[in-house]
Amino acid sequence: MQALLTQALTEPGIISKCYSTFHGYSILNQMHAMQQCLQRDIAPGPIATFKKWQELGRQVRKGEKAIALTMPVTVNKKDDAGEKTGESFQWFTLKNNWFTLAQTEGADFVNESVNPAWDKAKALEMLGITEVSFDYVDGNCQGYASGRTIAVNPVAVLPHKTRFHELAHVMLGHTSERTPKDIREVEAESTAYILCALLGLPGLDESRGYIQLWMNRQQLTDKSIMRIFSAANKIMTAGQ
Repeated sequence: MQALLTQALTEPGIISKCYSTFHGYSILNQMHAMQQCLQRDIAPGPIATFKKWQELGRQVRKGEKAIALTMPVTVNKKDDAGEKTGESFQWFTLKNNWFTLAQTEGADFVNESVNPAWDKAKALEMLGITEVSFDYVDGNCQGYASGRTIAVNPVAVLPHKTRFHELAHVMLGHTSERTPKDIREVEAESTAYILCALLGLPGLDESRGYIQLWMNRQQLTDKSIMRIFSAANKIMTAGQ
């Protein structure tokens, strides 16, 4: 594990495009989208425009009503004769342009990579962790952990790596203690990196890029190193 961790911290990596596939919506727009999902009994999930879903290989189902979000609109000023003055101003208005994943149809996203040496269901049971449905409207969020539950975005690019990352957050105690975010992310992703490497699963380049981004040239402490090794060992053993 020491060699793998050294590799994760030193060898070049890449920043995955999965964190910028969807538009970055403001917190207010995310809350507004969630409210509409609850009011209309729509399963919450990643949101995108009709065109964006087409780009991702899915179609909005016929009859689905779009979700309204606030967006900026540029208005050209006109004089009393109705002619444009060359000046403009911007204001915000609601536009019905967005749909959740649940409002679309198409082939399921198949990005999951598995190794028969590690069983997800067994690991979750042994660790006492539950995987729940992903209900964030931010499609760029690959997953999250809360208490002893985790969720993986159904459109996650590397769902197996995300699952290891979220399991690590729980096993490292990140969901129950106040650890600085940069340390949380480095510890969780380093754990995921080790597990992916040991099981021969893809995503190592992206994982190294993520780790090094959050490290920001800091040094990993001995305490964090031991925590990472312990979490990786527990998660690996639970699924064998």
